[in-house]
Amino acid sequence: MLKLEGLTTTFGKTCAVQDVSLSIPAGQFVGVIGRSGAGKSTLLRTINRLAEPTSGRVIWRDADMTGVSGSQLRDWRRRCSMVFQQFNLVGRLDVLNNVLMGRLTQTPFWRAVTKTWSSEDRALAFAALDQFDISGLASQRADQLSGGQQQRVAICRALMQDPEIILADEPVASLDPRNTGIVMDALALVNRQFGLTVLCNLHSLDLARGYCDRLVGMANGRVVFDGTPAALTDAAARELYGMDADEVIGPDRAAKQPVA
Repeated sequence: MLKLEGLTTTFGKTCAVQDVSLSIPAGQFVGVIGRSGAGKSTLLRTINRLAEPTSGRVIWRDADMTGVSGSQLRDWRRRCSMVFQQFNLVGRLDVLNNVLMGRLTQTPFWRAVTKTWSSEDRALAFAALDQFDISGLASQRADQLSGGQQQRVAICRALMQDPEIILADEPVASLDPRNTGIVMDALALVNRQFGLTVLCNLHSLDLARGYCDRLVGMANGRVVFDGTPAALTDAAARELYGMDADEVIGPDRAAKQPVA
């Protein structure tokens, strides 16, 4: 169980996340939705401690992760792996070595520098790539891949950390519809087959409703909706997204909704 208790993150005078409290059972696929600037990315980064909380606690399996440092912090970041919108791959490295970078927290640094990974780690990397049908790309440079391929490589790298949670920060925002579906299917596979908890920031309500068990809606840093996809009516979405509602709901559906 992942618990957030009164989590608040501020940057100067800006409060990006305000008093967020959530309990997320292990193995749940949670979509975090809301307008740009709602605090979605900061929430995920605060959970991972890439952003430091101002107050509140992040608890995983009854252990408080908010105050850990050093090797304990590195271990927490291994256990809650990030998948970023812009992939964050090393373009000049081949796909296999990018995936193997996920082993850095459990492997001597010199192995990464010299690219002398253990045979066990290499086998795990190939297995991860094969799981997402991209093992044939292992020797290609990362910067020669399509966006969808790069994001699948990033997911493989995240899996190499042996995580318990995947935090996906707008993983399909820069992808075309075909690659969006491929990447979301990959995250769904990670959730179902490996039983990992997935928190995924999404802009599209269709994707959120189609893939997630639960939706958490944010506005001005606060949680303003928490429920099943079915419970998020178009009227509730209009409240959540305001002027952007037609874009995320879809103009055809939005036109059918009465405006209060």
